Amino acid sequence: MSAKSAVKPEPPALDYRTAFHLAPIGLVLARDRIMEDCNDALAAIFRCTRESLLGKSFQVLYPSPDEFERIGARIRTTMTAQGSYADDRIMKRADGELFWCHVTGRSLDRTEPHAAGVWTFEDLSATRRVAVELTPREREIAAQLVTGKTSKQIGRILAISSRTVDVYRARLMRKYDTGNATELLQRLLGQ
Repeated sequence: MSAKSAVKPEPPALDYRTAFHLAPIGLVLARDRIMEDCNDALAAIFRCTRESLLGKSFQVLYPSPDEFERIGARIRTTMTAQGSYADDRIMKRADGELFWCHVTGRSLDRTEPHAAGVWTFEDLSATRRVAVELTPREREIAAQLVTGKTSKQIGRILAISSRTVDVYRARLMRKYDTGNATELLQRLLGQ
Protein backbone atom coordinates (compact mmCIF):
# COMPACT_ATOMS: atom_id res chain seq x y z
CA MET A 1 0.00 0.00 0.00
CA SER A 2 1.43 3.36 -0.96
CA ALA A 3 1.63 6.42 1.32
CA LYS A 4 -0.96 8.15 -0.85
CA SER A 5 -3.56 5.48 -0.32
CA ALA A 6 -3.02 5.21 3.47
CA VAL A 7 -6.17 5.98 5.42
CA LYS A 8 -5.95 8.95 7.76
CA PRO A 9 -7.29 8.31 11.24
CA GLU A 10 -10.45 10.20 12.13
CA PRO A 11 -9.83 13.28 14.29
CA PRO A 12 -11.30 13.17 17.79
CA ALA A 13 -14.93 14.19 18.08
CA LEU A 14 -15.45 17.90 18.68
CA ASP A 15 -18.39 18.60 20.93
CA TYR A 16 -19.47 21.40 23.27
CA ARG A 17 -17.78 19.89 26.32
CA THR A 18 -14.48 19.60 24.46
CA ALA A 19 -14.82 23.17 23.18
CA PHE A 20 -15.55 24.41 26.74
CA HIS A 21 -12.51 22.69 28.23
CA LEU A 22 -10.11 23.60 25.40
CA ALA A 23 -11.21 27.24 24.99
CA PRO A 24 -8.25 29.66 25.07
CA ILE A 25 -9.97 31.90 27.65
CA GLY A 26 -11.25 31.14 31.14
CA LEU A 27 -14.83 29.85 31.11
CA VAL A 28 -17.21 29.27 34.03
CA LEU A 29 -20.72 27.86 34.34
CA ALA A 30 -22.24 29.34 37.50
CA ARG A 31 -25.36 29.14 39.65
CA ASP A 32 -26.03 31.69 42.37
CA ARG A 33 -22.44 32.97 42.01
CA ILE A 34 -21.05 29.47 42.68
CA MET A 35 -18.71 27.94 40.08
CA GLU A 36 -20.34 24.68 38.96
CA ASP A 37 -17.81 24.02 36.22
CA CYS A 38 -14.78 25.78 34.77
CA ASN A 39 -12.03 25.03 32.32
CA ASP A 40 -8.29 24.64 32.80
CA ALA A 41 -7.68 28.08 31.24
CA LEU A 42 -9.53 29.69 34.16
CA ALA A 43 -7.50 27.68 36.66
CA ALA A 44 -4.28 28.76 34.90
CA ILE A 45 -5.31 32.43 35.03
CA PHE A 46 -5.97 32.20 38.77
CA ARG A 47 -2.97 29.89 39.40
CA CYS A 48 -4.84 27.06 41.01
CA THR A 49 -6.37 23.73 40.04
CA ARG A 50 -9.72 23.43 38.33
CA GLU A 51 -10.90 21.13 41.13
CA SER A 52 -10.08 23.73 43.79
CA LEU A 53 -12.58 26.14 42.16
CA LEU A 54 -15.51 23.80 41.62
CA GLY A 55 -18.31 24.46 44.10
CA LYS A 56 -16.67 27.68 45.32
CA SER A 57 -18.14 31.15 45.35
CA PHE A 58 -16.75 33.69 42.90
CA GLN A 59 -15.73 35.60 46.05
CA VAL A 60 -12.44 33.63 46.13
CA LEU A 61 -11.44 35.44 42.89
CA TYR A 62 -12.01 38.96 44.26
CA PRO A 63 -9.50 41.06 46.20
CA SER A 64 -12.07 41.64 48.98
CA PRO A 65 -15.54 40.49 50.07
CA ASP A 66 -16.70 44.11 49.77
CA GLU A 67 -15.79 44.22 46.07
CA PHE A 68 -17.55 40.88 45.53
CA GLU A 69 -20.74 42.35 47.00
CA ARG A 70 -20.61 45.74 45.26
CA ILE A 71 -19.71 44.38 41.83
CA GLY A 72 -22.36 41.68 42.27
CA ALA A 73 -24.99 44.39 42.83
CA ARG A 74 -23.86 46.21 39.66
CA ILE A 75 -23.93 42.95 37.71
CA ARG A 76 -27.52 42.33 38.86
CA THR A 77 -28.65 45.80 37.73
CA THR A 78 -26.89 45.66 34.35
CA MET A 79 -27.89 42.09 33.55
CA THR A 80 -31.52 42.73 34.44
CA ALA A 81 -31.52 45.62 31.96
CA GLN A 82 -29.31 44.15 29.23
CA GLY A 83 -29.02 40.39 29.74
CA SER A 84 -25.21 40.51 29.81
CA TYR A 85 -22.39 42.24 31.67
CA ALA A 86 -18.74 43.10 30.89
CA ASP A 87 -15.98 45.06 32.58
CA ASP A 88 -12.25 45.25 33.23
CA ARG A 89 -11.46 44.85 36.90
CA ILE A 90 -8.72 43.91 39.30
CA MET A 91 -9.00 40.29 40.44
CA LYS A 92 -6.92 38.12 42.80
CA ARG A 93 -4.99 34.97 41.95
CA ALA A 94 -4.77 32.06 44.40
CA ASP A 95 -1.25 33.20 45.37
CA GLY A 96 -2.62 36.65 46.32
CA GLU A 97 -1.29 38.55 43.28
CA LEU A 98 -3.68 41.22 42.02
CA PHE A 99 -4.11 41.57 38.26
CA TRP A 100 -6.32 43.21 35.63
CA CYS A 101 -8.92 40.91 34.11
CA HIS A 102 -11.63 41.36 31.47
CA VAL A 103 -14.82 39.66 32.67
CA THR A 104 -17.92 39.00 30.58
CA GLY A 105 -21.09 37.20 31.59
CA ARG A 106 -24.51 36.28 30.29
CA SER A 107 -27.39 35.12 32.45
CA LEU A 108 -29.78 32.44 31.30
CA ASP A 109 -32.68 34.46 32.74
CA ARG A 110 -32.24 38.22 32.89
CA THR A 111 -34.92 38.51 35.60
CA GLU A 112 -32.70 36.34 37.85
CA PRO A 113 -29.20 37.38 36.73
CA HIS A 114 -27.22 35.41 39.30
CA ALA A 115 -29.37 32.26 39.12
CA ALA A 116 -27.47 30.67 36.20
CA GLY A 117 -25.00 31.98 33.67
CA VAL A 118 -21.86 31.67 31.61
CA TRP A 119 -18.77 33.78 32.37
CA THR A 120 -15.49 34.43 30.53
CA PHE A 121 -12.24 35.69 32.03
CA GLU A 122 -9.28 37.11 30.09
CA ASP A 123 -6.01 37.90 31.84
CA LEU A 124 -4.88 41.44 30.92
CA SER A 125 -1.69 41.38 33.00
CA ALA A 126 0.59 41.10 29.96
CA THR A 127 -0.42 44.60 28.88
CA ARG A 128 -1.74 46.14 32.10
CA ARG A 129 -0.27 45.61 35.53
CA VAL A 130 -1.28 46.59 39.02
CA ALA A 131 1.67 48.84 39.86
CA VAL A 132 0.65 50.18 43.27
CA GLU A 133 -1.40 48.97 46.21
CA LEU A 134 -4.98 50.23 45.97
CA THR A 135 -7.96 50.16 48.30
CA PRO A 136 -11.12 48.36 47.14
CA ARG A 137 -12.80 51.67 46.23
CA GLU A 138 -9.69 52.87 44.38
CA ARG A 139 -9.73 49.63 42.37
CA GLU A 140 -13.38 50.24 41.44
CA ILE A 141 -12.70 53.86 40.44
CA ALA A 142 -9.62 52.79 38.42
CA ALA A 143 -11.68 50.12 36.62
CA GLN A 144 -14.19 52.77 35.58
CA LEU A 145 -11.54 55.32 34.61
CA VAL A 146 -9.92 52.94 32.12
CA THR A 147 -13.22 52.78 30.24
CA GLY A 148 -13.13 56.58 29.75
CA LYS A 149 -16.05 57.40 32.02
CA THR A 150 -16.43 60.83 33.60
CA SER A 151 -16.66 61.44 37.34
CA LYS A 152 -20.40 61.97 36.99
CA GLN A 153 -20.86 58.67 35.12
CA ILE A 154 -18.67 56.80 37.60
CA GLY A 155 -20.60 58.31 40.49
CA ARG A 156 -23.88 57.04 39.04
CA ILE A 157 -22.48 53.56 38.44
CA LEU A 158 -20.97 53.28 41.93
CA ALA A 159 -23.82 55.16 43.66
CA ILE A 160 -21.48 57.83 45.06
CA SER A 161 -21.15 61.54 44.37
CA SER A 162 -19.01 62.81 41.51
CA ARG A 163 -17.05 64.83 44.11
CA THR A 164 -16.18 61.58 45.90
CA VAL A 165 -14.98 60.17 42.58
CA ASP A 166 -12.78 63.26 42.15
CA VAL A 167 -11.27 62.70 45.61
CA TYR A 168 -10.41 59.10 44.69
CA ARG A 169 -9.06 60.17 41.29
CA ALA A 170 -6.74 62.62 43.12
CA ARG A 171 -5.58 59.81 45.43
CA LEU A 172 -4.89 57.61 42.42
CA MET A 173 -2.90 60.43 40.80
CA ARG A 174 -0.75 60.72 43.94
CA LYS A 175 -0.22 56.96 44.18
CA TYR A 176 0.74 56.72 40.51
CA ASP A 177 2.80 59.93 40.77
CA THR A 178 1.03 61.59 37.84
CA GLY A 179 0.35 65.26 37.21
CA ASN A 180 -2.94 64.97 35.35
CA ALA A 181 -5.81 62.65 34.44
CA THR A 182 -4.30 61.73 31.06
CA GLU A 183 -1.06 60.52 32.66
CA LEU A 184 -3.08 58.58 35.23
CA LEU A 185 -5.07 56.86 32.50
CA GLN A 186 -1.84 55.98 30.67
CA ARG A 187 -0.39 54.43 33.84
CA LEU A 188 -3.58 52.50 34.57
CA LEU A 189 -3.53 51.15 31.02
CA GLY A 190 0.14 50.20 31.36
CA GLN A 191 1.38 52.55 28.64
